Amino acid sequence: MQQYKIIGLCLFAILVPVFGFNSLHAQTVQALTEEGVQIANIEIIGNQRIEATTIESYLLLNIGDTYTEQLGDASLKRLYNTGLFSDVDVGRRGATLVVAVVENPIINRIVFEGNKYKDDEDLYEEIQLRPRIVFSRAKVRADVQRILEIYRRGGRFAATVDPKIIQLEQNRVNLVFEISEGAKSVIGKINFLGNEVFNNDILRSKLASVESRWWKFLASEDTYDPDRLTYDQQLLRDFYREQGYADFRVTSAVAELAPDKRNFFINISVEEGELYHFGEINVESHIEELKPEVMLEAVFTKQGELYDSTAIDDSVEFLTEIAGLRGYAFVDIRPQVRRNRRERTVDIIYVINEAPRVYVEEIKIIDNVRTHDKVIRRELRLVEGDAYNSSKLNRSEIRVQSLQFFREVEVEQIEGTAADKTILEITVEEQPTGELSAGLGYSSFEGFLVNFSIAERNLLGKGQFVRLGTQLSKRRKQVDLSFTEPYFMDRRLAMGSDIFLRDTNFIESGFRQKSYGGALRIAYPITEYVVMGLSYGFTKDTVRINTFSDSPYLANNSGNFTTSSISYSLTYDSLDNPQKPNRGQRATYSQEFAGVGGNEKFIKTRASYDFYYPIYGTWVFNIGAEGGHIFGLGQDIRLNKRFFLGNPQIRGFKEAGVGPREYRDGFTELFSGFSLGGNTYYKGTAELFIPLGGGARDLGIEASLYADVGALFNVDAEDSLISESGLLYTLLGDTAEPRVSVGIGFSWNSPFGPFRIDLAKAIKNKPSDETEFFQFNVGTRF
Repeated sequence: MQQYKIIGLCLFAILVPVFGFNSLHAQTVQALTEEGVQIANIEIIGNQRIEATTIESYLLLNIGDTYTEQLGDASLKRLYNTGLFSDVDVGRRGATLVVAVVENPIINRIVFEGNKYKDDEDLYEEIQLRPRIVFSRAKVRADVQRILEIYRRGGRFAATVDPKIIQLEQNRVNLVFEISEGAKSVIGKINFLGNEVFNNDILRSKLASVESRWWKFLASEDTYDPDRLTYDQQLLRDFYREQGYADFRVTSAVAELAPDKRNFFINISVEEGELYHFGEINVESHIEELKPEVMLEAVFTKQGELYDSTAIDDSVEFLTEIAGLRGYAFVDIRPQVRRNRRERTVDIIYVINEAPRVYVEEIKIIDNVRTHDKVIRRELRLVEGDAYNSSKLNRSEIRVQSLQFFREVEVEQIEGTAADKTILEITVEEQPTGELSAGLGYSSFEGFLVNFSIAERNLLGKGQFVRLGTQLSKRRKQVDLSFTEPYFMDRRLAMGSDIFLRDTNFIESGFRQKSYGGALRIAYPITEYVVMGLSYGFTKDTVRINTFSDSPYLANNSGNFTTSSISYSLTYDSLDNPQKPNRGQRATYSQEFAGVGGNEKFIKTRASYDFYYPIYGTWVFNIGAEGGHIFGLGQDIRLNKRFFLGNPQIRGFKEAGVGPREYRDGFTELFSGFSLGGNTYYKGTAELFIPLGGGARDLGIEASLYADVGALFNVDAEDSLISESGLLYTLLGDTAEPRVSVGIGFSWNSPFGPFRIDLAKAIKNKPSDETEFFQFNVGTRF
């Protein structure tokens, strides 16, 4: 029993101090929390570049404040969040607040390694870190994700980025992004689930995304893009609803990346629904001038026809256009669609809400830095105070775009100071209009050529055109100077002049011609689309026949000739773009009367027509025709004034390869006689311009399929003649029978200059014609 008492006393002696100390410590902490310690001093340690006062400005504790753990933790977090420090500690030593920091280093240089498909400049623009700013691991991680996102947008989902830090003296670092770009992740397969009406092949053809195949090396749509997949779903909805399936919906669209990260497999699940037809179609107009019965005739949706959502959109657009022609710029047309699921019909009421007739209050020209305002305004078909007219507004946009001074032209109409007023904002993005170029190239009919030119389409921002050019090749030496003032004396009257000096060797026709001269010309519009042109030209020609030829067909064509002529032309032009038209027509008729002085007397007549129409998307069809005739006034037409036909007017034939040609008795088929030209010609072209995909479009590559037809005939000469040396010469090919060729062409606006290849086969020709299957032109500029 005594032993237990001794043990108990020992335990009491041991435990009482321990519990007593802990109780005392708890009381001290509690006292600090409740009463705290007033901070008498702040000590900053570890800072090198950052001033102590800057660090103190982030603290929530100042001298005289009572220290608490909560305020200390909050101050620590604020310092961390600045991104200036890699480590922070906030504590107290007595009445002194101690803040210990480890500063983040300064970035000295940022380097990208391993990138081939993306330039350093492109990557640098995307990241946020820059030299001479504070390094932060969080910012590095964010920039790694940005770089990966760039590669994913380009279809490289296998790309990896490993940031490396190289420590330098004075707490500086070099940041290196080591990039492994990997292979492109292409679309291996597109599958559809739930489709019964249309098979997979038909649905795939409606998508913007395409499956990767080796022959689609120019396409960019075979790489996976999440945004494009979203667009594909909308394309599917549009397609089904155009076919009458009003209930169609995409239930899911999932893209799975293969383990090798090279292929995506896309699975799209759909519900097609039932087939619908249009039911009752009505127009409800709240504008008295727009009669419902008249507007109803303009809609494209007809009762009993297959439901087509595109027809509804087209109807709203067309009704809006009609209202715009009447001056209602802000008319609101809303189609009310009621679906009858039992009868599977869709009833539509086009509601034309009330709107005032609108007038143009103000026209603003925006972002034209170089081009004068009046150069743009004179192309507009609306001015301040005019009644709004959508047709005139659209025409104004086309005319401004046709100046070719601007990369983009955007016309926006906004509400004016009153309900019946509108403000037109025309925003332009200017593009370079001057060109200083030197060229070296090769042409299948010019041979090697060198050219130099300096041109300006928008001289001093006034819209004037001036050009000085030279060209040197095996068949041509030429210098020319042109100037055009499109609005002479600020009137709708274009005036210009040309002077030239040429030395041309017409190898295919056996003569050489040296010419100099000039022209004065004017043009003025008769209507919005019809322009009348007048000109006077003076040309002095010196013609020499090749000395080795004694052909009677070439005799009497040598000498000095002077042509003094007046000309007129009528042109109808409704093309949407003069350089690369997609829609519209252009027709020209012209005549030249020579004999106003000089010793050449003739009348030359020409006519041409071109029609462009987008048959599907960016597939554009062109059909064109051209013809001409020249006849002498009391004299035969000389060789140098006749028409010549061949490449490039009719592809598949050599330059001047079509039409009358002289042959000397005894010639073999290996030698063709000289082309004699003709007084009459005609030609026609049917051409389909084919898009090659987004990648080819970005590179400036285009393709076309075409068929050319034409003939050249009618020479002022007998069928056979005997030369002074007694040799018999025969005239062949002088017939109006058509020559026909078909082919495919590729053009590329390369960084080295224009490049054109034609593969054309003459399927109908005369034995005297000269054909050529492969033709190309290439040049460079520097």
